[in-house]
Amino acid sequence: MFVSRLLDFQKTRYARFMNHRVPSNCRYQPTEYEHAANCATHAFWILPSILGSSILYILSDDQWETISAWIYGFGLSSLFIVSTIFHTISWKKRHLRTVEHCLHMFDRMVIYFFIAASYAPWLNLRELGPWASHMRWIIWIMASVGTVYVFFFHERSFGGRDAGAGMREQGRAAMTCFFHMVAPNGKQKAPGVSPKPQTPDSELAAPRPG
Repeated sequence: MFVSRLLDFQKTRYARFMNHRVPSNCRYQPTEYEHAANCATHAFWILPSILGSSILYILSDDQWETISAWIYGFGLSSLFIVSTIFHTISWKKRHLRTVEHCLHMFDRMVIYFFIAASYAPWLNLRELGPWASHMRWIIWIMASVGTVYVFFFHERSFGGRDAGAGMREQGRAAMTCFFHMVAPNGKQKAPGVSPKPQTPDSELAAPRPG
């Protein structure tokens, strides 16, 4: 009881920064402070995400690394760009109900694809087991299913589950491949890339002919 009172944000002097919790079938209405924070925190990371993606592309050594850099960079940059646009419209142009509704759906959809894109470097650049290798395409099917779910059940629950539950399940399913990433010899390698031949220690120690 004491802990619940202690964590009750509405009974503190900072209550103006957050509205009361709404029922599950209603949409939460952020305060002006929350709108400003949402716009600032998402817009701040647009440029770093683009620069970081460019660095990953420049440092790529082969085709798989280049593809993974493009996928991850596009997913990360799209996440912050779309979210910034949505929160800006929701804050300053909230009278545009149709535009705000579409952007809110797009914001949810891009999160699914960002989750899939964030696993692309791991799934493309590591030797996977026979079962975990299928996650390379299963993760994108899950993102597509989440997109369809948002399109038909946006801001509604289906079977007691919302979009957030789908995102958590998508991330949890992809994490199962973590335990199958190590090859039988204990080394990790990119698919299709042959390991470099190892030089025996005896040859390294042998003196060169004069």
